Amino acid sequence: MILVNEPKLGERELEYVSECLRTGWISSAGRFIEEFEERWAAYCGRRYGVAVSNGTVALQVAVACLGMEPGDEVIMPTFTIISCALAVIYNGGVPVLVDSDPGTWTIDVNQIADRITPRTKAIMPVHIYGHPVDMDPLLDLADKHGLAIIEDAAEAHGAEYLSGRYSPDSRWRRCGNFGTLSCFSFYANKLITTGEGGMVLTDDPKLAGEARSLRNLCFLPERRFYHEELGYNFRMTNLQAALGLAQLERMDEIVAHKRWIAQEYTRRLKDIEVLQLPVEELWARSVYWMYGVVLAEETGLDADWLAEHLGGRGIDTRPFFLGMHEQPVLRKRGLFNNERYPVAERIARQGLYLPSGLALNMEQLIQVCDAVHEVLKK
Repeated sequence: MILVNEPKLGERELEYVSECLRTGWISSAGRFIEEFEERWAAYCGRRYGVAVSNGTVALQVAVACLGMEPGDEVIMPTFTIISCALAVIYNGGVPVLVDSDPGTWTIDVNQIADRITPRTKAIMPVHIYGHPVDMDPLLDLADKHGLAIIEDAAEAHGAEYLSGRYSPDSRWRRCGNFGTLSCFSFYANKLITTGEGGMVLTDDPKLAGEARSLRNLCFLPERRFYHEELGYNFRMTNLQAALGLAQLERMDEIVAHKRWIAQEYTRRLKDIEVLQLPVEELWARSVYWMYGVVLAEETGLDADWLAEHLGGRGIDTRPFFLGMHEQPVLRKRGLFNNERYPVAERIARQGLYLPSGLALNMEQLIQVCDAVHEVLKK
């Protein structure tokens, strides 16, 4: 079976993790945590990084830093992982949904303005499957209405966006550079992995301090075991940070390999007319976290059918996200009643992603493409 993702770890990771074991710094203190925070923040063009235990809690901490009041609203795409909605709900807020752009599958920025109300606190763009959201119009909206941006860059390590593309001052900025607070996941299937793990980035020293306090039970620096606020135990370990730092040292190589995988898939699958392949807009440099395909509805087939037939040929796949408005647990809470988002619904039914991990080699990629051809062109 060719797995949908397999991480690629090397000697540098072993060296750094071994140092943790030799020195005994295996828990939530040690040199690798601070260095990983500083270097990842710098890579993304930010001042502060706050490492946490996973990407979901990175979002939860980021939203908590905004001082949400019950009923405050956060606008987000319906087509995303449930972590985004959880972060808002756990902080007493209400997720407000927007449909997807049919080409990039990211939030349709043209629909956001209509969702803003007096209760809107923030907008949460999610860079989907490695392709950036079109951030300029979203940032303009946030600035006009005085809203925060919680940027979910969990799937977009190293991806870039051409900011100010209609001005002479345009420049490429990495995802993670745009939010009031920006969030990353370092789960096992991400470009950089710490097994589990995440990080919150910001340029605001007060928000960075708040995030550091929240992740560590809101201990007071001057009086331990005395608490004026309720926090969380969301710390990253030095062992995890050692893994992440080792991979960050070869980030250019990692991004290049991801882009190579996508280019080869596109070259070998573009003749299959019933498949929508990932796009890369002129203002984006995608990292193709996962290489997704969407099966045309006119085939009368869906992603479940395609996954079954590829699985029978030794090809592992994963379905696309199911929209938040179709999640039973959120419907039970009275959320999103009678809401419909046709683009998200279509790609959720018709989309899956192919093996895309950093360990994927040319022989395996060709085998995947041959299987897709065999299933869809017979």
